[in-house]
Amino acid sequence: MLQWYVLSLFLYFPEDKSEYGPAAVSFAIFLAAAILTMRLIIRVSKREAAKAKELEERIERQNRQGGNS
Repeated sequence: MLQWYVLSLFLYFPEDKSEYGPAAVSFAIFLAAAILTMRLIIRVSKREAAKAKELEERIERQNRQGGNS
């Protein structure tokens, strides 16, 4: 009996289907924000990877020039 009550707290299906509207709107807003945030993270990550690769190449060139002297 207690298990049924606990599960019924999470499974709420309203009779009035207009209650789904605000939930769908807020879900769409948060989904769009999550997608935009993920794209921003990927863009910044690619930029940082390019900077790191350039720094690595610069250090490697300096090591080669210093080793020849």
